[in-house]
Amino acid sequence: MLGPVRAWHGERELDLGSPQQRVVLTTLLLRRGRPVTVGELVDAVWGEQPPTAAISVLRTYVSRLRKILEAGEKAGENGEGPPRVIVSVADGYLAEVPDEALDLGLFERRVAEATRLRAAGDDSTAAELLHAALAGWQGTPLAGLPGPLAESERARLGERRLAALEMRLDLDIQLGRHRDVIAELTSLTGDHPLREQLCRLLMLALYRSGRQAEALAAYRTTRRILVSELGIEPCAPLRELHDSILAADASLEPTPAPAPERRQPHRTEDAPAAPAPAPTPPAAVSRPAQLPADLPAFTGRHRELQQIRALLPEDGTSPKTVVIGAIGGMGGIGKTTLAVHWAHEVAHRFPDGQLYVNLRGFDPTGSVMPPGEAIHIFLNALGLPPQRIPARLDAQAALYRSTLARRRVLIVLDNARDTEQVRPLLPGAPGCLVVVTSRSQLTGLIVNDGAHPLTLNPLTAVEAHGFLSRRLGAARVAAEPKEVDEIIEYGARLPLALALVAARAATHPDFPLSAVADELRDSHGSLDAFTSSDLSTDVRAVFSWSYEALSAPAARLFRLLGLHCGPDISTPSAAALVGLPPRDVRGSLAELTRAHLLTEHRPGRYALHDLLRVYAAERVHTEVTRQERDQAVERLLSWYLHTADAAYAILAPNRRRVPLDPPPAGCRPLVFTTHDQAVDWCEAERSGLVAAVHRAAASGLPGIAWRLPATLWGFFYLRSHLQDWLDTTRTGLAAARSDHDQRGEAWVLRDMSNALRSLGRHEEAISTLQQSLVLCRKLGDLEGRVSATANMGDIYLQAGRPEKAVEYTRRALAIHRVLGKDAWGVGIGLANLGDAYQRLGRFDEAVGCLEEAMTVLRASGNRWVEGVALDILGTVRHRLGRHDDAIEAYRQALQAHRDIGNRWGEGHTLGHLGEVLLTVGQAERARATWLRALEIFGELDHPDAEHVRRRLGRLDECPPGPAPGSGGRPGPGTDRDRKAASPARP
Repeated sequence: MLGPVRAWHGERELDLGSPQQRVVLTTLLLRRGRPVTVGELVDAVWGEQPPTAAISVLRTYVSRLRKILEAGEKAGENGEGPPRVIVSVADGYLAEVPDEALDLGLFERRVAEATRLRAAGDDSTAAELLHAALAGWQGTPLAGLPGPLAESERARLGERRLAALEMRLDLDIQLGRHRDVIAELTSLTGDHPLREQLCRLLMLALYRSGRQAEALAAYRTTRRILVSELGIEPCAPLRELHDSILAADASLEPTPAPAPERRQPHRTEDAPAAPAPAPTPPAAVSRPAQLPADLPAFTGRHRELQQIRALLPEDGTSPKTVVIGAIGGMGGIGKTTLAVHWAHEVAHRFPDGQLYVNLRGFDPTGSVMPPGEAIHIFLNALGLPPQRIPARLDAQAALYRSTLARRRVLIVLDNARDTEQVRPLLPGAPGCLVVVTSRSQLTGLIVNDGAHPLTLNPLTAVEAHGFLSRRLGAARVAAEPKEVDEIIEYGARLPLALALVAARAATHPDFPLSAVADELRDSHGSLDAFTSSDLSTDVRAVFSWSYEALSAPAARLFRLLGLHCGPDISTPSAAALVGLPPRDVRGSLAELTRAHLLTEHRPGRYALHDLLRVYAAERVHTEVTRQERDQAVERLLSWYLHTADAAYAILAPNRRRVPLDPPPAGCRPLVFTTHDQAVDWCEAERSGLVAAVHRAAASGLPGIAWRLPATLWGFFYLRSHLQDWLDTTRTGLAAARSDHDQRGEAWVLRDMSNALRSLGRHEEAISTLQQSLVLCRKLGDLEGRVSATANMGDIYLQAGRPEKAVEYTRRALAIHRVLGKDAWGVGIGLANLGDAYQRLGRFDEAVGCLEEAMTVLRASGNRWVEGVALDILGTVRHRLGRHDDAIEAYRQALQAHRDIGNRWGEGHTLGHLGEVLLTVGQAERARATWLRALEIFGELDHPDAEHVRRRLGRLDECPPGPAPGSGGRPGPGTDRDRKAASPARP
């Protein structure tokens, strides 16, 4: 798994199937023998928008994996069959694969053992183990796997590798190998310029190698990047190392090897032994118990509790190092509640007491607690009189660490502002546990002090139900399930919001929950329903404490995010929103992420919690002028439009472009150089693009509202997003009509008819296209007329009326040839005419049209329509009984479809190929081909998946063999559905 996901049976590598199938296996393996529900597997493979047939496809994946992984296994001793690798359990599956069979398991064991040895002082053996652990990596972990789980796990595993690599490099330097690691560290700091620990190690290695000037230059480079990209100075350890290098501090020199132990001189019995030094009497230390009370109604957070429980040894012994758990998340998410609950759970393992302090990092009064004040509180609690506590912070911290030495104390540092506030409060000796909560990410604590991060997300739906049940009673919640679901939705599963609603419902036990839901519904779009007289429990006030702590650029970005229309936002789209270059907005995005006002749920993509979005919208409407809001919205929507147009030029290079006005100032659209880049951007932004169409219509920007779906034509068609296509064209049509823009109306009507045709709604498509034709005649738009005429022929073709299709297609071809400049229209027209002729049994004319189409298409480099023409040619050859030629034509069509990412066309060609294979008696190859087609249609949530299922069903019912009429003459029933064959005209 530390590279591309691969598996072996003995020396033989196994074929694990498609990338999605590998995601299923990976998800099971990452759980380490624990069950994974079907829902979790669906989320891992497809994310939040699974296809309709997701569960059916998923079970197919599991079935195939079982056959692959269990083939060749020997039966058990009792002859009960081979051992199972993937086992069905309740609503899911688990993988019974031992840790020693996973390279990830081996890596983790070696790193854990190295960490233990390093703490015990055996640096040399620890370094050897880390070298061996890192040698097992074969590139990017889980390389090539799609889906949200693979994305997040790649990032997590990559971070674990970097952490292990930093530990190994640190040990190498301590062992005197500083010259050996300089080249590696130089490369790593180039790849990870924001990783301060790597810079620290490079500086130390250079300095110990006598290269002081280069060490200082490395610091200057890192500082410049941190200041320009993030607007922050280097962390304290890096600054201190820089100062020490400037001063040529002797402590930076390599530590000499320990001298051999000196033998005591021989002592005769008459010579008394020297008296041992008297032990220093320990300070009188009390046993504090400062933890706040645990919440009686605590519920949920099972996954998070499992994660933080793993920080302590399972056998109940003391930790061998100082253990630091850093719990982060947005305001109101329940950080303190979880920290205190877990602290009570493990308090008995720390017999020397528990310390707790609220550091007031995000206090409404702004009075952040200095570290020295917290140390005073702790030392007093530990029994030290005030007069013994020194004045300077470094001396206070030293006394604090000395007092905790050889003691087992649990320390909760609640509501921390940043790493610098926390670091002086960390013990220096093993045996203690520190739990830190903060709205900031505390990256420095994680990188430099080995803290284990845990970011809290909103409650799951099940946890939210349990939360309300504990507070209101299970019977009351069960009596009104629909209203409870509404309350959870309006509260966005934020514990603080749900607690406020529950408190109101609890104080009025006679009120039905429907009344509470009605109040929330009436105030939807504001935070009024979540107000409280106590500022600490007022959602708006809690959010404001994080907002007020932001820098001015980050606060401006947060406000403007209240205008964004999609479910998430990328760095370039955020830059368009604020009217800055992307490099100038990265620092603000990072600041908002560190403050947990944004979540980077995928690399480079950020999302707002629903209630934070409402709060941002409140801020932007009270603090930003109407003119500035309108300009920001126009910049963002124009960015979507012009970037979609850049993708359109790649996806449909031969097709007529939509006329656009220049983008406004501050709008910097993206540029694409490859087909994959264009498709990937459209997929990543799809929800935002759909929302942008509706926002443009609502914001008085009708030109964008109809042009944006028009530029997305190629993407919607290629990826079969038919409902999005129809939905956006309807909004665009209404916008064009409201603006009395008849050219826009005619264009959108053509696109809408394409969407309706693809959905099989042929009569509606014809009626819609006729309206476009009327407008084109009125406007004198000859290009629009010929496009609509050609589209009409295509619709009649898909509706099973080939005679009408021939009439309209020939008419359109004649005009195209007169105009002499539309290779796209001519190519598709000839392909469709060939399809119509083959349906009418006029095979010679069909072949002639298709051959001419291939000449036109290849001359213009139009792989899109070439794939269509080849597919139709395969159909003609199949009907003529030239099965080998048909298979070859379909093979070439599949290659053309794959070259441009036409998944829809690929699925249909696979369906046709399966029919030829079945005709020549290759039933199993036909089954495999149709299963691949079903997988594609399942991913696209395409209605033609049902056609493929029926074909597979007939295959199971009928014995294999040549199909009727499969000789040299066309047989009955061979005029098959081809409704996805042809992309429409502009």
